[in-house]
Amino acid sequence: KIRSCNSFTATSGSLLDLTGFKNLSGLHILQRHPLTCQCSHTIVWIPEARFLRLSPLRCKGEIVLESQPVNEKNSLILASNSPRRQQLLALGGWSFSVLVADVDESQHPGEGPGDYVLRLAEMKARKSAEKADADKVIIAADTAVVDAGEILGKPVDKQDAVRMLKRLRGHTHQVHTGLALLRVSDGSLQTDLTVTDVPMRAYSDEEIQVYVRSGDPLDKAGAYGIQHPGFQPVETLRGCFASVMGLPLCRLTYLLGQFGIAPQPSAVIRCQAVLQYDCQISSSILSGELVNSYKGEE
Repeated sequence: KIRSCNSFTATSGSLLDLTGFKNLSGLHILQRHPLTCQCSHTIVWIPEARFLRLSPLRCKGEIVLESQPVNEKNSLILASNSPRRQQLLALGGWSFSVLVADVDESQHPGEGPGDYVLRLAEMKARKSAEKADADKVIIAADTAVVDAGEILGKPVDKQDAVRMLKRLRGHTHQVHTGLALLRVSDGSLQTDLTVTDVPMRAYSDEEIQVYVRSGDPLDKAGAYGIQHPGFQPVETLRGCFASVMGLPLCRLTYLLGQFGIAPQPSAVIRCQAVLQYDCQISSSILSGELVNSYKGEE
């Protein structure tokens, strides 16, 4: 029966009673099957142990399970000055600081959108890590609006914004968001790619002109903000609303869990309430079913 410690060992096949263990939040089950070490020996099944990390330090008869509690005060660094990403990260209840990373965002020849956003997210994380203390975890993301295989960046001026909005009007495009988490102490990296289909409504030319005059689309990829209350460009979304805004909060929550960093229990509820969006996939993401280990595009 384990109540509170930073690490403990378990021999093969043992069952640990974690009732009352102080470092567990009990939001979701990390593993629905028995945990295994690298030599495929069954170790233990731990219900509600989402925030335990399996670390196969020894595989000769025993294995170490580590709970890595973090200092919640500024344990995270967001490598972005985007107010939208800062707003979304705050919904998780974590304390964080901002350390902006300036990187070359040029797309490589022949580079697909998924590879592109993941490469930039990792570059941003590694750049910020150069100035961060060893006890920090860096969060970086990059988002691209993709229409017919072409990445649409931020509009250069109002005329360009009008052009983009007319191009996207009345049909579905994709938003790719690459997410990278880097633990500075040991260089561990977690990445994930979210691709969301975004069906745009058939807004009028007059609506475009009013929206562009507001100035809102000028700092946004694809020249629109999905969350804008007046324009509301999207017809019906079935994917991750937060990812289209720039930071897929549920996927971030899951990946932070792999580093032993727990969210507040109401993080997902707050996200959906603030965005006024009833997400149908959050539970699948938080259980790890829809979180991918990205292998690159063909």
